[in-house]
Amino acid sequence: MIIASPLNLSHPPQYHLPYDTAEAIMSSDASEVRVGVGAFILESSLQQCLKNPRFLIGKRLNTHGAGTWATPGGHLKFGETPEICAARKVLEETDLKVTNVRYLTASNDFMPANNKHYVTIFMDCVRENDREEPKVLEPDKCEAWEWASWENLLRWVKQEAEAQSGVVKNKLFTPFLNLARQRPDVKPGNI
Repeated sequence: MIIASPLNLSHPPQYHLPYDTAEAIMSSDASEVRVGVGAFILESSLQQCLKNPRFLIGKRLNTHGAGTWATPGGHLKFGETPEICAARKVLEETDLKVTNVRYLTASNDFMPANNKHYVTIFMDCVRENDREEPKVLEPDKCEAWEWASWENLLRWVKQEAEAQSGVVKNKLFTPFLNLARQRPDVKPGNI
């Protein structure tokens, strides 16, 4: 069963774009903002409200974000709800059926190097069967699936921020980075 929860916009965060980013926005040829949906699949349905939840991430292979780690997800289709999109993309990419799909948060993801701008809606969910493991069903788009912890994610975000050469072991997809930067008080399983 997929359950929707209302958006909590009572305290929206404030953003200040760097000058070069604001300038790039004004000179960009891209004219549309797309909506992406990312699904935090908790490793166990018993992990709800834990301090350091574990969730599924995959190493991207396609051109957009190639070599980075991200949650399963994709584009929201016209007329589709974020809950249905998250369940659909998880099934298409991992062969996992999920339940209790709920809104977690959203990030604003401007990627001037790729001439792309997304709003990514992050959803929270659990596997219908905790014993089922993910499969790589789209080997042209994902190299592997792994379980990672929230503390690992925050450590990788910090390592990317501190990296001088740009080389980091676990490079994260831009929406993942922005989630930690724009919504530091939000984490999966804690809604």
